[in-house]
Amino acid sequence: DIVKIEVVFFAGRPFEAKKLVARSTSRLLKEGTLNKSASEIAEQIDFYGGTISMPVNLDTTNITFYSLRKHLDELLPLLGEIICAPSFPQEEIDAFVANSQQRLKIDLSKNDIVAYRNITENIFGKQHPYGYNSQPTLYEQLDRTDLIGHHQKNMVAGNTILFLSGKIDDQVLKKVDRYLGDIPQGAKRKKTIFPELPANVSKEHLDHSDTVQTAIRVGRRLFNRAHPDFHGMYILNTILGGYFGSRLMENIREEKGYTYNIYSSMDTMMFDGYFYIGTEVSNELTQKTTKEIYHEMKVLQNDLISEKELLMVRNYLLGSLLTMLDGPLNIISVVKETVSEEMPEDHFETLVKTIQQISPTELRDLAQKYFRKEDFWELTVGK
Repeated sequence: DIVKIEVVFFAGRPFEAKKLVARSTSRLLKEGTLNKSASEIAEQIDFYGGTISMPVNLDTTNITFYSLRKHLDELLPLLGEIICAPSFPQEEIDAFVANSQQRLKIDLSKNDIVAYRNITENIFGKQHPYGYNSQPTLYEQLDRTDLIGHHQKNMVAGNTILFLSGKIDDQVLKKVDRYLGDIPQGAKRKKTIFPELPANVSKEHLDHSDTVQTAIRVGRRLFNRAHPDFHGMYILNTILGGYFGSRLMENIREEKGYTYNIYSSMDTMMFDGYFYIGTEVSNELTQKTTKEIYHEMKVLQNDLISEKELLMVRNYLLGSLLTMLDGPLNIISVVKETVSEEMPEDHFETLVKTIQQISPTELRDLAQKYFRKEDFWELTVGK
């Protein structure tokens, strides 16, 4: 008897007029409305056993809502009020700014977070929505009028998709229409113009001399899920560093003992994406580890993967996809990803077929295309 509603507004970083406004607006939505304080909102949600959360996303502002069917009449009006009539109280904004600055201060003492922030900044540039980083001064420059303006412009019905899952019937749909039907229509989002990306890759070291480990990030710009090479790279990434039995784990963790954890990742957004490898090692092992990272990419460029290893990766990925389809609340996440990123309806099916059919030669071709050392930014943070 559970109902899950995900409200997706195209109101993330690519659509903000000022840095950090999208994230701040999202975080402060349920901190007060025209009729209720933050504590009253929290109390009502808790009393009826529901949840309303705002997951962080670069491209969209998301609201995830859970409720028992029998409590929809009590909680759906509250959800509608949070969406349509947030008040953005100044005292809540001040608390958010102070807390964010304090959290940022703690984060900037951690090598791995500093490395992640800087590798994305290097790949996309400091002015790009996917590249800029939060700074204390950016929080200080936030104004209540910025949040109100962002909300009124972007969090409108013409810029929104609703995803419903759980025990849905006509009665539930009528209640959703009744309580969420007052979202202003507004205008559909305009095409985003992005700044130019940095032209030349580089190597950079940031000194954190008081730490015993160095964080390593090696990365490059890639593409979003709509790119024709996405599915193949999804598999190649898994082979290199995307699961516990990956090449990087076997070499750098199991054989060499340089690190406890090393991984590679493809991060995709609506309009772009990037690939990176990350790990933390003792300061004296930085150069050796970096050398081994490039060695493993070179091996994938030169040698065909064995059928035995490829079969293991196929089975791992197909098993992972099965867990993504376990029940309606998980299935809707796959649907949401496909619809909100405007991908073909058969995107998931195509991924499955690619996992089942891709050949060692195709994987080697992708490695030769995307694992060229000269295309990678290199960043280390430590001694």
